Amino acid sequence: MTALDDLVGQELGPTSWIDVTQERIDTFADASEGGGWIHVDPVRAAEGPFGTTIAHGFLTLSLCVPMLYELLPPSESATVNYGVNRVRFPAAVPSGRRVRGRFRVLSVEESPLGRRGTIEATVECEGVDKPVCVAELVVLELARARRP
Repeated sequence: MTALDDLVGQELGPTSWIDVTQERIDTFADASEGGGWIHVDPVRAAEGPFGTTIAHGFLTLSLCVPMLYELLPPSESATVNYGVNRVRFPAAVPSGRRVRGRFRVLSVEESPLGRRGTIEATVECEGVDKPVCVAELVVLELARARRP
């Protein structure tokens, strides 16, 4: 049994709000080499479909990590990202807005490396009607290494 086992079926959240500033968007663009004008050029983006710059979808997805850390109970095992089964970005995150997440642990199962948990994530943005990210995250609670 792990901390995740006790959370199957439960909704967790909402988390605290996270600011999605233009500085955060620019930093993500630098790190990911994703410098499209819709993200980093406020002048050009003002004339674009959203009237402002928007966060990269993968920036929004990456914010699920600190959100989960806020909500999941501490574990003696190391918990790592294992993958994403599904991800969609139904709406954009305009720069200068805040996002927060809600999560539901769907399942936990044994794997050769430890306990694998599947978690439904929904990220909402202040002032936006639709979710800005809906994903099925997979995390792995690593089994403790046995020493000889």
